[in-house]
Amino acid sequence: MNQEAKSEIQNPKSETNCSDFGFRISGFPVWIVLAFALVFPSVMAWTEYVVTPAGGRGPNVATQMAYGGGKLAQFALPLLAMPLFSRRLPWPAWPTRRGLALGLAFGLAVAAGIMVLYFVFLRDTSVFNETPAKVHGKLQEFGLDSAWGFALFAAFITVLHSFLEEYYWRWFLFGWLQRYLKLAAAIGLSSLGFMAFHVFALHAYLPGHFLSAVVPLSLCVGIGGVVWAWLYHRSGSLFAPWLSHLVVDAALFVVGYDLFFVRAG
Repeated sequence: MNQEAKSEIQNPKSETNCSDFGFRISGFPVWIVLAFALVFPSVMAWTEYVVTPAGGRGPNVATQMAYGGGKLAQFALPLLAMPLFSRRLPWPAWPTRRGLALGLAFGLAVAAGIMVLYFVFLRDTSVFNETPAKVHGKLQEFGLDSAWGFALFAAFITVLHSFLEEYYWRWFLFGWLQRYLKLAAAIGLSSLGFMAFHVFALHAYLPGHFLSAVVPLSLCVGIGGVVWAWLYHRSGSLFAPWLSHLVVDAALFVVGYDLFFVRAG
């Protein structure tokens, strides 16, 4: 995001309002896109984890198509919707030292919390009894149930996918919601959408523990979304929340490695 784009987001041009909530007449199609963008990842996750049938052992073409096609559509949406928003290509502003330091500090704090929570308190409890088999099955569906496959998937999710999520949730959704809503509302709504689609994955990997594990962990995801949106707003750059997101995802794959290669034997 260049300085001009950042200024445009923070100080949008005034237009005639059609309601007390700040909905703009010329912005009505934009709201349709933003509403769709908020719920589409959850629909995609529901399709992958609930609708798509389990393929048993080996690669599952239906799951691969649902995941790949859904991700392609999700991350292409901001570019396809550009004529409704702005004709500028998304280009992240260079980070500041303070922004990177805040992002790294939060990421390391969350990563440490993940390690302590899993290895000290939850690893040997009933919460994760079925998780190793679930993780193994999911990796098999994508043909990634090997050391190299796991490492490749971890690198993709940790580095590239985390950046694409920040581009989608923070640069696109949060960045445009704050044109229409107060800052707190834009942060809250974008973070709610970010949290919602994680519920399906957590429920799939932690069956039978919806209230005791899925709900609390989903709320943690939502808090992460709040902090990353605030970091993006404060720093004006995607690099701060991306660095933080990257560190958290790396910690999650340490847990995933333990579940798949250690506990699953």
